[in-house]
Amino acid sequence: MARVPTEIARLITRAALSKKAKDVTVLDLREHSEITDFFVICSGDSEVQVRAIADSVLETLRERGSAEWHVEGYVHGRWVLIDYVEVVTHIFLEEAREYYGLEDLWGDAPSERVEDAGT
Repeated sequence: MARVPTEIARLITRAALSKKAKDVTVLDLREHSEITDFFVICSGDSEVQVRAIADSVLETLRERGSAEWHVEGYVHGRWVLIDYVEVVTHIFLEEAREYYGLEDLWGDAPSERVEDAGT
């Protein structure tokens, strides 16, 4: 079942927050990139938590009929990228997130910090 990118991003944030992801941020790239519409970026405290967040995102979206196009970094658990084409999820260990600074690279894009699993 096809889903609109905003709905996919919302489902991803809920799935991430259900596993206690930190600093969940949605970057709206629609006016800034032809690559994707949204980035959902979040952090975990350990490699185990990063993989648990990734598992929750994958399971939640699959249950709702949206299969991922590509997954990278799952084995190492430092930076897991899950690509749904219109929405790309980045799940980082804190230090990896700081190092790569995606929010800074896309600093001119509108962003929203999500803190409530009900959103």
